[in-house]
Amino acid sequence: MIDKELMKLPGVRQKMPLLGMLAAVQAVVILAQALFLSQSIVLLWQGRGFQVAIPFIGGFFMSFLAREGVNFLRQKMLDGFAYTLSTNLREALLAKTFELGPQLVAQMGTGSLATTAISGIDQVEMYVKLVLSKVLNMMAIPVLLIIPIFLLDWQSGLVLALAFPFAILFMILLGYAAQARAARQYASYQLLSNHFLDSLRGIATLKFFGRSKAYASSIYRTSERFRHATMRTLQLAMLNNFALDFFATLSVATVALFLGLRLMAGTILLFPALATLILAPEYFLPLREFASDYHATLNGKNALAAVLKVLRMPQTVSVSADRSENSATHWSEHSRLSLSALTKVFDSGRGVSDVTATFSGFEKVAIVGASGAGKSTLLNLLAGFLSADSGTASEKLTSDAWRGALSFIPQQTYIFSGTLRENLAFYAPEATNGEIRDAMHLSGLTDLDVALDTKIGSGGRTLSGGQAQRVALCRAFLAKKRDILLLDEPTAHLDIETELEIKAAILPLFDKKLVFLATHRLHWLPQMDRVIVLNDGRVAGIGTHAELKAENAYYNQLLEGMRG
Repeated sequence: MIDKELMKLPGVRQKMPLLGMLAAVQAVVILAQALFLSQSIVLLWQGRGFQVAIPFIGGFFMSFLAREGVNFLRQKMLDGFAYTLSTNLREALLAKTFELGPQLVAQMGTGSLATTAISGIDQVEMYVKLVLSKVLNMMAIPVLLIIPIFLLDWQSGLVLALAFPFAILFMILLGYAAQARAARQYASYQLLSNHFLDSLRGIATLKFFGRSKAYASSIYRTSERFRHATMRTLQLAMLNNFALDFFATLSVATVALFLGLRLMAGTILLFPALATLILAPEYFLPLREFASDYHATLNGKNALAAVLKVLRMPQTVSVSADRSENSATHWSEHSRLSLSALTKVFDSGRGVSDVTATFSGFEKVAIVGASGAGKSTLLNLLAGFLSADSGTASEKLTSDAWRGALSFIPQQTYIFSGTLRENLAFYAPEATNGEIRDAMHLSGLTDLDVALDTKIGSGGRTLSGGQAQRVALCRAFLAKKRDILLLDEPTAHLDIETELEIKAAILPLFDKKLVFLATHRLHWLPQMDRVIVLNDGRVAGIGTHAELKAENAYYNQLLEGMRG
C-alpha cells in the first residue's frame, strides 16, 4: 500500500508531522461534533426547550466548520506539495531521458516512455495526495476515537476494537491480489502504448501494402486484452471495498442493536448511547475512504516505480567539469579512433560483438550487412547513442566532446514542430539567414520556396520524404565545425530518382570529414575508402571495395543480394 520509496522523495518526511497533527485535530473535532450533537438531541428529547440546546447546536456547527476547514487546509497543502513534487519528477525524468538518449527509448519503447512521463507522473501526483492524507487519517483517527468510545461505553468499544483488525486483515489479503493484478495491468498498459504508437508511425506503410485493416484488428485485440485486464483489476478492487463496507456496516449495526436493547432495558443513558452510535461510523470512515481509492494508489505506486527505475539508470554522458572534456572534439587528418572488442547485445540477441578496427584521418567508411546484421547498432555506438556492454574505444563515445563533433543523417529525418529556420539550423543555431539559404542551395532544397519563419512539422506545413532528407543535409552543411559525419541508410526509403539527387548532394559533405555510412545500396561502395562487412553481429571482413570483392566470399554474396 505504502511504497517505501515514497518516503525517500524530497519533502515527504518533512510533511508527515504536520499531516499527523491535522489528523489529530480532525479526530478532536469529530469527537466534539458527536458530543455536541448528542447533547443537543438529549436536551430536546427531555423537553428542556430549544433555547437551552442552542449553545450545543452552535458548538456542533462550529465543530463541523472546523472539520471542513482542516480538510480544506490539508487538501490545499497536499495539492501544492504533490504538484511541485510531480513537476520536479517530470523535469528529472525528461533530463534523464535526454541524458540517456536513444538507449532509453530503445529499452523502454517510445510509447511506454511517453506514458510514464505524462500520465505516469499524473498518477504519481494522485498517489502522493491520497497516501499522505488517507493513510495518516487511517492510522490516527480510529486510534484517537476508540479511547472516548471506550469511556462512553466499553462494550461498544470492545466490538469496534475487535472488528477493526479483521477489516484490516481482509484489506491486506485482497490488497496483495489487487496489487499483483494492478502491476500486470500497468505493464500491459505500457505495452499497449508502444504498440499503438508504433502502429501510428507505420500506418502509411501498412496502408501502402494493404495491411492497415489487418493491423487495425491487431490493435483491437491488444486493446481488448488491456480492457479485460483492467476490468479484472477493478473487480478485485470492488471486492475489497465490499469486504470493508460489509465489516464496517456489520460492526455499526451490531453496536446499534445492542445499544437499542440496553436503552430499552434502561442499562445505558441516552447521551453515551447517541454519542457512541454517532462515533461508530466515523471510526471506520478513514479505512473506507482509503479502500475507495486503493486502486488509484496502486496505479500511482506502479508509476512511481517506473519513474524511479528510469531515474536510477546508470549515467552514460560525461559530466566532467574539465573544459577540454566538454569542448567539441576536433577531427583532423592526424586523428585516430581505435575500437577494441566493442560489444553491444540486446535482450533479443541482436547487436554487434567484438568489433575491432582503427580509423584515421578523413576516411570514408561504409558499414554493410544483411538486414539485422548490426549496422545501425554499430553506427549508434559510434554516435554515442548507445553504451557498449564491453570493449574499449580510444575516444569516449558517449561524452559531450565526441557528440559535439558529430553530424547525423538518419534513415528518416525528424521534423519537429517549429519554424523552417529552427529545423535547418539544428546544429548551428547561430547561423545567419544567408548561410542557411546557401546550405539550402547546396542540399537541393531550393524547391521549398517558403520564408524561413514558416512553421513546419506538427501543426505546420508538411514536407515530402525527399524534402525531409534534404533538411538533414542542410543541417549537416551548416555544421561546419563538426567534422565527423554519420549516415544511417540516408536514401533507403526514397525512389531512385530522388535517391540519386540526394546522393549527389551528400557527396560534397564527405570532404575533409571522417564518414561512417551504414547502407545496403551497392552504388555507394565504390566511393568508400573502406568497407566493414557485418554478418550476424560480427565483423566478417574489413577492406576496400576491390579487396573484399576479390577475397571475401560473404561480401560477394551481399553484392549479389544488393543487385537482386
